[in-house]
Amino acid sequence: MDGTVLIADDDLTIRTVLAQAFFRAGCKVHATSSLATLDRWVKEGRGDLIISDIIMPDGNGLKMLPKIAASRPNLPVIVISARNTVITAIQAVEADAFDYLPKPFDLPELMKRASRALEKIPLSKKSKSEEKKSDQSEDLPLVGQTEGMQKLYRLLARIMNTDLSIMLFGENGTGKSLVARTIHDLSNRRSLPFISMSTEELNHVDVPYQILEKAKGGTILIDDLTGVHGLLQAQIVRLIDAAKESGTRFIATSQVNLNNKMSDDRIREDLFFRLSGTQINIPALRDRAQDIPLLVEHFLVKAEREGRSKHFFNEEAIDLLRLYSWPGNVRQLENVVNQLVLFSRSKEISRTEVEDAIGFRLESDTVLDFDATERLSALVARHVQRYFAFHGKNVPVAGVYNKVLCEVETPLIEIAMNVSGGNQTVCAKLLGINRNTLRKKIADLDIQTTRRRKL
Repeated sequence: MDGTVLIADDDLTIRTVLAQAFFRAGCKVHATSSLATLDRWVKEGRGDLIISDIIMPDGNGLKMLPKIAASRPNLPVIVISARNTVITAIQAVEADAFDYLPKPFDLPELMKRASRALEKIPLSKKSKSEEKKSDQSEDLPLVGQTEGMQKLYRLLARIMNTDLSIMLFGENGTGKSLVARTIHDLSNRRSLPFISMSTEELNHVDVPYQILEKAKGGTILIDDLTGVHGLLQAQIVRLIDAAKESGTRFIATSQVNLNNKMSDDRIREDLFFRLSGTQINIPALRDRAQDIPLLVEHFLVKAEREGRSKHFFNEEAIDLLRLYSWPGNVRQLENVVNQLVLFSRSKEISRTEVEDAIGFRLESDTVLDFDATERLSALVARHVQRYFAFHGKNVPVAGVYNKVLCEVETPLIEIAMNVSGGNQTVCAKLLGINRNTLRKKIADLDIQTTRRRKL
């Protein structure tokens, strides 16, 4: 990697880590905790890449991006921020940032994107829309800082102002309709109608063309495409073709991935391909359990704003919420939180109250089978099958056994180390292995062993 990197962050640790990483990669580095200093460096012509935080002591990093683009249009900026919402990602793209990463970020991933930036390979373009930015607050239910949600935010930011149709896949309660509404409300179609049609409404034969008239170039959401019968599917195909002139965008949702449903005639191929300009999978709540505390806090604040008394969940209650499988996903979590706020006699909501509300009690082997619908072995089997399928008729590179073990052992040991606060003796006992065995695995897998606060 070659070039000069300008780093702006008020956190000394982050500045130090990034400076050392880029220096080892062969770059020259200038680091500062001030946007004013960064602005001076840019005006002096320094730097081939900027990495900047958003919230700085002397201003907002996003607001500085237009100045940078005006004076040095080819200077890429990677935005990093602890404000982990879809709004932040979208604002970064609209401000012409080269890329956006949430804190805490993965250093190898940041270095990979920085390498792309120094090679001047654009990842996104500034929105052509010069309309007034949405005045929505950042208090949106699309909450999450896990990698799955961050990928979703970045994808939404890139497709927001395109004309691509969108197919949203996700289990019941994951927020497919919410994502569709967010895409519309934050896009350059926000001033135009958003029409959401259920299966029941669409099954009235005369309705589709009336919808097109009401949409007026806005967005039409077809909720649960699998419930639309064959005759109506054909009409929707003609409707989509007729809507091209008006610029109306179509978004469809489904609880199952429809790629596998065309062979049994559940969905017409021509309809599926018209609606799947971009396919987006909304992660299940059990796959992003680390987001549960953020979601709970959001629902508690929302309940308080609606006039209910202030409550909080103790640590044991939050831990139990993380371990539950949540078959109803975010919608079920919101209902549980509202129920507990309504009926709890104390401001502190306990683990026992959560157990009664969700009908779930933590057993000693829960960690191995807390989701009755899919065991760990099934997850591993699916990923291994996908790995071999990727290679097709070709034989994969040797070493699959160790690769699979590494994929399982690394997160297992890392999470166990977190739970044990970094104490290797406690961690070894938790895992049921010898301490020397644990030490060897930590060394072989290059796992960080700094002491940390117990989760």
